Amino acid sequence: MTAKLPAPTVLTGRRVRLEPLTPAHVPDLFTASGGDEEVWRWLPYDVPRTEQEMAAHIDGRLAEGGCVPFAVIDLADGRAVGVTCYFDFSAEDELLEIGGTWYARRVWRSAVNTEAKLLLLTHAFEELGMGRVTWKTDHLNERSQNAIRRLGARYEGTLRRHRRRPDGSWRDSVYFSMLRDEWPAARARLTERLAAG
Repeated sequence: MTAKLPAPTVLTGRRVRLEPLTPAHVPDLFTASGGDEEVWRWLPYDVPRTEQEMAAHIDGRLAEGGCVPFAVIDLADGRAVGVTCYFDFSAEDELLEIGGTWYARRVWRSAVNTEAKLLLLTHAFEELGMGRVTWKTDHLNERSQNAIRRLGARYEGTLRRHRRRPDGSWRDSVYFSMLRDEWPAARARLTERLAAG
């Protein structure tokens, strides 16, 4: 029996809007990051070097079972600047994973990721009733690990030789989580950080 996924929804903040990912986002997403080796460095996909390859990547994401993908829209110009997803949703166990996230390099270390995660976490804990949210990332991807820690997530452990990278090498996956009772303090910190930025 397949678990019912959360319904697609639109989540809007002051700087970003998360909306259900569609093929219509392909041109913006290709402009934002197509061919950028650094954006795709730690992702388990080949770098899309043409708009058609980006379309194939987005089609694959949309066809993936157990995934609720969002396009991340920068409200400053109304264009998609990245993708983020919910995975491994279980209403019974009150858990989900946030992942599959990538952004155009121009919005790295900006308020975009902070607000996107604030929107996703608020929806997960306060509307979907989750008790646990998880993240995992490549053990060599220190930028991602630092970003996850800044959200208030806690390191849980590392799965060794967990996933094969596109180049054939093996990655260890570093796991983080946030629990429902940790969310209020994390929400306050994230909100304060956005207000200061």
